[in-house]
Amino acid sequence: MGWLFLKVLFVGVTFLGCLYPLVDFCCSGDTRGQKPNFVIILADDMGWGDLGANWAETKDTANLDEMAAEGMRFVDFHAAASTCSPSRASLLTGRLGLRNGVTHNFAVTSVGGLPLNETTLAEVLRQAGYVTGMIGKWHLGHHGSYHPNFRGFDYYFGIPYSHDMGCTDTPGYNHPPCPACPRGDGDGPSSRGNECCLWFPHRTHERDCYTDVALPLYENLNIVEQPVNLSGLAQKYAEKATQFIQHASASGRPFLLYVALAHMHVPLSGTRLSADRRGRRPYGAALREMDRLVGQIKDKVDRTARENTFLWFTGDNGPWAQKCELAGSVGPFTGSWQTHQGGSAAKQTTWEGGHRVPALAYWPGTVPINVTSTALLRCCFTPTVGRLESMEPFRPSAWNNTRPSMSPAEPKPVTGRSGPRGFTSLPSFLTWKRMLRKPSL
Repeated sequence: MGWLFLKVLFVGVTFLGCLYPLVDFCCSGDTRGQKPNFVIILADDMGWGDLGANWAETKDTANLDEMAAEGMRFVDFHAAASTCSPSRASLLTGRLGLRNGVTHNFAVTSVGGLPLNETTLAEVLRQAGYVTGMIGKWHLGHHGSYHPNFRGFDYYFGIPYSHDMGCTDTPGYNHPPCPACPRGDGDGPSSRGNECCLWFPHRTHERDCYTDVALPLYENLNIVEQPVNLSGLAQKYAEKATQFIQHASASGRPFLLYVALAHMHVPLSGTRLSADRRGRRPYGAALREMDRLVGQIKDKVDRTARENTFLWFTGDNGPWAQKCELAGSVGPFTGSWQTHQGGSAAKQTTWEGGHRVPALAYWPGTVPINVTSTALLRCCFTPTVGRLESMEPFRPSAWNNTRPSMSPAEPKPVTGRSGPRGFTSLPSFLTWKRMLRKPSL
């Protein structure tokens, strides 16, 4: 019954069901008697074409390309939304924005967040005995009960929203360029405490720059640095992630680690710039820095819990095209029609470049090696699970015959079959979702 629970949970709650091809892998081999660990790495504003394994013109992702060669690569994977907060809310709840209530990005001034009656993956896994940790950008509410520590995560280290939503001492590369945090009379360069430090500028800046509040860095409920030093943030994330994996593994308990990177969102860090033949020096350097960070996490998993850890890498949405040379590549999905009309085919749009993102799965001995999947992974099918012990008969939607964009033929009508204890087999090209029922308020 424990594995049936994990099987339903894994397919239903995570990533809007995008991992259905792996469900049989999770329940086979020598790890059948153990609960698997989960490491989720989410890039920010990374384009489909930024992954070298996807797009031959990209040469900056050696570690991710190695991960693709050692696992599965999904070339037709689509995020749940083309902006930050809705995509992240869907990832953690298994529900689209129209159902979970998150349809727009939360602002610095937002007092709410992911609705409190929504159940997160971390909450469910913690109830199953997992140690849960999150490192990186939250962006699902930063006040009171909306904080990650109250949404299922035992440990949190990161920033409450995008790092362009607060000033820093090291602004990095952005369009328009933003100034460092202005200092009021008697104010020092940083604040350490539990309350946000307000900065009162003596001059006005570009309207797209945030200068009133210095970007805070949290460890659990405490602000440990403000403003954040962007040039050292990637290394701090790598250190905290590897420490969490080490401590969780030593505890003997299964763990969930969710790492929401600052890369490749602007402002891009100004560190480690090197020559770039394509003339994209800041972006190429930042992409390589992100790749090294992912490599450090993967190496720690390999040394600590290789045989029983599923590692998933993907992006929250496509690149921010308005940032010009500071934005990523959508690969071939440039969208000639909207481009000719003066629009964008990337982030903040429903064109393919806005939500088609890189996706990699890695689990040595369980996930097949060097496999490329062209399955269209997106929401089309919704069985509702009221209790862990049983599943309702599935109810195909009107969208259940979705054709993968790289498939030459139309798939046959979707069907499923009942299994032991009412479990239903996983039909192709469908999304599974598990809904935990909470008492009405």
